[in-house]
Amino acid sequence: MKLTGAVFAVALPFASPALAEVFLLSPPIDCDLTTDCYIQQFVDSDPTPAASDFTCSTLSYDGHKGTDFALRNRAQIAKDIRVLASAPGRIKGIRDGMADTGYSTEAADTVDGKECGNGVVIDHGDGWETQYCHLKQGSVLVKSGQDVSAGQELGFVGQSGKAAFPHVHLSVRKDGMVVDPFDPDGKTSCASPGDSNLWTDRPDYRSGGLIEIGFTDAVPKFDDIKAGTAAMNSLMPDAPALVVWGYLFGSQPDDILRLSITGPDGMIVANDVTLTKSQAQAFRAIGKKRRSKAWPAGEYLGDVTMLRGTQIISRQTTSLTIE
Repeated sequence: MKLTGAVFAVALPFASPALAEVFLLSPPIDCDLTTDCYIQQFVDSDPTPAASDFTCSTLSYDGHKGTDFALRNRAQIAKDIRVLASAPGRIKGIRDGMADTGYSTEAADTVDGKECGNGVVIDHGDGWETQYCHLKQGSVLVKSGQDVSAGQELGFVGQSGKAAFPHVHLSVRKDGMVVDPFDPDGKTSCASPGDSNLWTDRPDYRSGGLIEIGFTDAVPKFDDIKAGTAAMNSLMPDAPALVVWGYLFGSQPDDILRLSITGPDGMIVANDVTLTKSQAQAFRAIGKKRRSKAWPAGEYLGDVTMLRGTQIISRQTTSLTIE
């Protein structure tokens, strides 16, 4: 049978630090975690009203009880990125039919008790469960009581339920208690984080970085960037401006975003933008207005680099044609 909202609730205590590492997982999403998708949030390992991920960094929020494997933008939902079973087991329950409208305060009542959105819970035996949330409407392929193997398709990534961005939220539980697959023994140390894990091949930890970059003819709206509709591949010579933007996650105070545009005749504009606070997602843009002359025809290159101190933590380039 389908699960009720109460079964999908995620307000659970944490597992004991004495947890034995006998249960192994594979990533619940069929994509490249360095290019097509990324991990936006980890389990909150701070028991106080503050929050931190298992590395004592900022990629979590207070009370977060899972790992969020995110798509670059909402347009990728249409590509049907597969959600996969992280381990073999039996389907304990499902939900489907909720729209991929994302979360807003205005729509809070519609997801009350169903924050997971469309989802699947798998019983792996010996007290282990995994839960997969925010799947695409109409995409759930499994039924309660069905046996599944590791890597079997469960549905597609969406943005149903209480989801601010398209992703699959993976929760891991042992005897009803939350387990962080990156720190299952609960012995997080800022000096040596992640000394144990539940992954057959642990995904690389990225403390922040660029999600996407693009060209536009004006500073874009943030919602257009998140929707995947902001970037332009070509412009006319009379375009009012040339703008390059960088969409990023996991910013920290004093991070620098270095942006530049180079045209057929050389550098057009370059600037370093200093970020002032920690943000889950943000964007910055620089550009130059067209003077009376038309933009020269040819290829224009955009370069965006994210620096933390002297370390380059992420860099992307893109191109645009004027003809």
